[in-house]
Amino acid sequence: MTMPRSVDDILKHADELAARFENYEPDPDQEMDPDAVAALRGAVQERSDAERHVLEAIRHAREAGMSWSVIGAFVGTSGEAARQRYGGKVA
Repeated sequence: MTMPRSVDDILKHADELAARFENYEPDPDQEMDPDAVAALRGAVQERSDAERHVLEAIRHAREAGMSWSVIGAFVGTSGEAARQRYGGKVA
């Protein structure tokens, strides 16, 4: 879906969304358990936060002179795999 660009596009898009909302008929077979959705969203956020912390730690380790092979051992991969996965993100 592309974002509307002009005021007319925005208003048209808003009208389309309003019509969808007004005409929405829930399908019980496609309804999601709100607790499961909340748990999944929370877990995804936690994973994102953890990955950000790992990147910060790897950046610090590289600045401190730690080799990719040592970093790889900490993150459970080879040094080359760690460099390929994180090298461009911490440079």
